[in-house]
Amino acid sequence: MGLFKSKGARELEGIIREMKLNLENNYKSTAHEYRKRLGNRCEELYNEGKLSEKDYKKYRAVFEHYTIILKDYHH
Repeated sequence: MGLFKSKGARELEGIIREMKLNLENNYKSTAHEYRKRLGNRCEELYNEGKLSEKDYKKYRAVFEHYTIILKDYHH
């Protein structure tokens, strides 16, 4: 239920959704780009104070999880 999520958290959820969709459709290079975007945007939002520490840790864990999944994929 994303009803009470911050704007930053909703933005990151959208990035994750796109990344998963690309993985499901076997567009790994695009999924890789979304993984990078997730990591960068997570850092930006946290540094700007638009993401709580709890949410930051949650999304960093998602980023690290997909980093492992995509680690053997190279263009």
